[in-house]
Amino acid sequence: MSALRLGDVAPDFTAETSQGTLNLYDYLGDGWGILFSHPADFTPVCTTELGTASKFKDEFANRNVKMIALSVDGVASHSEWIKDINETQDTVVNFPIIADEDRKVSDLYDMIHPNANDTLTVRSVFIIGPDRKIKLILTYPASTGRNFYELLRVIDSLQLTAHHKVATPANWKNGEKVVVSPAIPTAEAQTIFEKGVEEVKPYLRLTPDPTA
Repeated sequence: MSALRLGDVAPDFTAETSQGTLNLYDYLGDGWGILFSHPADFTPVCTTELGTASKFKDEFANRNVKMIALSVDGVASHSEWIKDINETQDTVVNFPIIADEDRKVSDLYDMIHPNANDTLTVRSVFIIGPDRKIKLILTYPASTGRNFYELLRVIDSLQLTAHHKVATPANWKNGEKVVVSPAIPTAEAQTIFEKGVEEVKPYLRLTPDPTA
């Protein structure tokens, strides 16, 4: 099948996980989701990632985001590995880890890249919106652990720009100035954004975060 792209509907699936059988759409409900894969259980970088993800769960939950992890290992392996994660990372793994032994979900989401490894999943990240569409795709090599602060930042940006006619500039953080959509004339922007519009260039206009 062709690779998924931004704006595509995230394929639904039902899979076995460390917390029982999970259907993607039922699990996400009307909220947001992060589906992320790791190469293998009982590996060092993945252990730090899953531990960090557990510590960020409340931050994501505050944004109505649910996390789902995945590898091609089985449920029994996940269950034993979770004990190690909890011990070594001083946390409690509190989200489901898909046991994709038949690679059904990995194939649906193109998580196995043969030129990197033809049997294990790469470090893929898919952010799925309430409309079931894919809002972000990231792929990391096995040697590089993910930055969960960046994933939070992207969620903040996606949720802000979904409801306001703005974009977020480089290195933006929640609460900082945002960019007015180029599609809005300056005169109209000044009526929409009550906190003011700063015109740096006709195509580059800033306004305070409308939610701050």
